[in-house]
Amino acid sequence: MDNRVIFNKEIIRRYDTFGPRYTSYPTAVQFSTDYDVDDYKGWIKVSNEDLIPAPLSLYLHIPFCDTICYYCGCSKVITKDKSKATHYIELLKQEIKLQGALFANDRKVTQIHWGGGTPTFLNDKEIYEIIECIRENFQVPADGTVEFGIEVDPRTVDQQRLKNLNNLGFNRISFGVQDFDHCVQKSVNRVQSTQQIKQHIDDARALKYQSINIDLMYGLPNQTVYSFLQTLNTTIELNPDRIAVYNYAHLPEMFKPQRRINEDELPSAEEKLNILQLCVDKLQDAGYAYIGMDHFAKETDSLVKAQREGSLQRNFQGYSTNANCDIIAMGITAIGRIGDNYSQNVRTIDEYENLLNEGIIPIFRGIELEDDDILRREIINQLMCNNKLDIRKIEKKWGIDFKTYFKSSLDNLQKMATDGLLEIEKSNLTITNTGRLLTRSICMQFDRYLQKKNNKQFSRVI
Repeated sequence: MDNRVIFNKEIIRRYDTFGPRYTSYPTAVQFSTDYDVDDYKGWIKVSNEDLIPAPLSLYLHIPFCDTICYYCGCSKVITKDKSKATHYIELLKQEIKLQGALFANDRKVTQIHWGGGTPTFLNDKEIYEIIECIRENFQVPADGTVEFGIEVDPRTVDQQRLKNLNNLGFNRISFGVQDFDHCVQKSVNRVQSTQQIKQHIDDARALKYQSINIDLMYGLPNQTVYSFLQTLNTTIELNPDRIAVYNYAHLPEMFKPQRRINEDELPSAEEKLNILQLCVDKLQDAGYAYIGMDHFAKETDSLVKAQREGSLQRNFQGYSTNANCDIIAMGITAIGRIGDNYSQNVRTIDEYENLLNEGIIPIFRGIELEDDDILRREIINQLMCNNKLDIRKIEKKWGIDFKTYFKSSLDNLQKMATDGLLEIEKSNLTITNTGRLLTRSICMQFDRYLQKKNNKQFSRVI
């Protein structure tokens, strides 16, 4: 079956609204401060007592960067003073110890991911200390089977650092490139050498990292179809296993660094759409399968295999083959999931320190899912990851009549079906190759928390 995405500008314009990215359902907008650390501990106790406890995925948030990238909307601390990370590392190790003590010894870790900020702001000794703390407090197999990933600013590593990271256990690496064009880099304050990045990719491949990813971003100032074509050509030449092409959302009222961007230099809506079409067509022509959202992967990649088998999942780190993990999130702002609930850590280092000094897990909000949430989460996950839904299976599992339970959703989807975005049958709902770029818009019809379609607290779908 041909899974090549069809780019239809007219249809995209019609359904390009504002909506969630569905790294969770319900989204973080619904998290409440009524959820506290006692709720969190209670859910861990329940998950420990499961007949077959879920394996664990650890996420560590390292917020530091030594320079500001103007496009960035992440939680970060900008400083060139490397010593400022020292105290945070001690706090992070405190949290690792507190969290590790809550989980039963039979809970094996199958995935570890470091995000930021810039995790490689830390030096190798500091990274080693944190990893040792993880190994002392969690059951981390030493046989190399753990997916161990890190996000890297290419300006912060060299060949020796990449080797050291690999020796410390990292086997998956993601390079934040955004654009190879010098003019674009200068306009967002992220100037980096193309030759340097090429060398990093060569080094990572020689070191046998299991997966190499490159992050790009479209919609940045001074980007054109022609300039981005050169960036795509360079990226394809580097031959990474995965490529993420993120949509730049210009929201200066929400993210102060974006106020430094000259809005007159931003590509027009039409040019931005043309750049996206270029990405979709060019990457597919180069042999990359479109996974969904922003993500492309080689046909041989585990994400593609999982999608074809119907086992692909989506979480706060994006698409994942680790379907059944409980996610323990550590560090400021980090979001985790235990069983059928989500939780988020406090936003500032001061709050983080105050709670940890009292021996308290630094959670400040979260949500316990109701049955309806879990049902809708399952539907949204199936559509986001596998582009189809087995209606009969849902009806049998949940004891519902799908057509009655989701009458308003199906009514809203009829126009989309008429426009060729999906096919609605009695036993299946299938997103077409024309509709795959608009999967978020389709999933929004099952989201009971959305009061209006153009909800600007979210980014645009395209």
